[in-house]
Amino acid sequence: MPFDTYLVDEVSAVGDAAFKAKSNRVFNERMSTAGAIVVSHSMGMLRKTCQAGAVLENGRLSYWHDIEDAIKQHLANMRRASA
Repeated sequence: MPFDTYLVDEVSAVGDAAFKAKSNRVFNERMSTAGAIVVSHSMGMLRKTCQAGAVLENGRLSYWHDIEDAIKQHLANMRRASA
């Protein structure tokens, strides 16, 4: 069923190689006519899928127009949390 915006949590985190390939193909087809809010731990997938990003830290959501800036902030947050 087509939507204007999809909410996606770990779009390719499960399944075998064939399922992942089919899932990615369908997702990419849908993204040609829709938008998405994507949640993932895969920085590579976010880089391929997203143009902008948001990071939630301590109840505060910060938005970046460039996905690379959002990833840098997320990684800095993770380094601080593990220190």
